[in-house]
Amino acid sequence: MPRFAFKLEPVLQQRTREERERQKALADLQRQRASLEDEIRGCQRAIDQEKADLRDLLGAGSGGAVDLRGARMQAGASLHHMARAQRAVLRLAGLHRRIELARAELLEATKRRKAVENLRERRFDEWKREQDATEARELDDLSVMRHARETTP
Repeated sequence: MPRFAFKLEPVLQQRTREERERQKALADLQRQRASLEDEIRGCQRAIDQEKADLRDLLGAGSGGAVDLRGARMQAGASLHHMARAQRAVLRLAGLHRRIELARAELLEATKRRKAVENLRERRFDEWKREQDATEARELDDLSVMRHARETTP
């Protein structure tokens, strides 16, 4: 029995590769997003810790002298973490735009692949109908020939 051959199989393979590449690009951006979010959470924890340390430092001085140099260093460290968090948030905002673009590109690549797959399915269905019709004609011919042999003396 003949085998189905889809003439656009190389196109389908190319579109499948393109879709996989888009998936990988999106996954890479998602990993970067997760990393930036972790960095921001780490900065927030460090800021909270610096504030708690500063509160403790200022609270310890209620009965005596306050270590202003230490308080200034704690405040500076807190500001450093705030600035770092703000830079990370800006990078994250830019990354979110790139993620949305990558999602749109993946969606388009998926649509393009599915269009060729749908065409392949339609062509396969047509081929299958043709094969069934050919087989039915051959069976009819065999039946007619057998009937002719049986009726001829």
